[in-house]
Amino acid sequence: MYLFDTDAISQVIKRSPSLAFIRRLASTDIANQFTTTITVGELVYGAYKSNRPEFFLEKLERLVWPNIRILPFDEGSAKVYGKLRADMERKGTPLIEPDLRIASIAMHHGLIVITGNTKHFSKIPGLKAEDWIHGNKET
Repeated sequence: MYLFDTDAISQVIKRSPSLAFIRRLASTDIANQFTTTITVGELVYGAYKSNRPEFFLEKLERLVWPNIRILPFDEGSAKVYGKLRADMERKGTPLIEPDLRIASIAMHHGLIVITGNTKHFSKIPGLKAEDWIHGNKET
């Protein structure tokens, strides 16, 4: 089962999405596709920052939200986050907040993160991440 981060799920609304990503997405059962409330916030933020917010918000409402399960940053995810953040800071490898929260949700639910930025996620011990955008697999 897969958790799509912001750069991955945004492929769905891009004018020229990654063909590698679209192929993998099309062959993945919709029951195995998840994203997070963190990603929802980032995509809505991006829409409002654009010069066509209504256009992008409508695309999200029509193409994305109805077709994916959205997981919250709940108590279990928060506990994973707290430990991860402390461990990573102790080791001198802090991570930006949204990515760490997304990773915590994925780990709490036993999901593989799908991202175009495996470099950030590869720093998190125990997290599985794959890059479908560039056609690479990394765990």
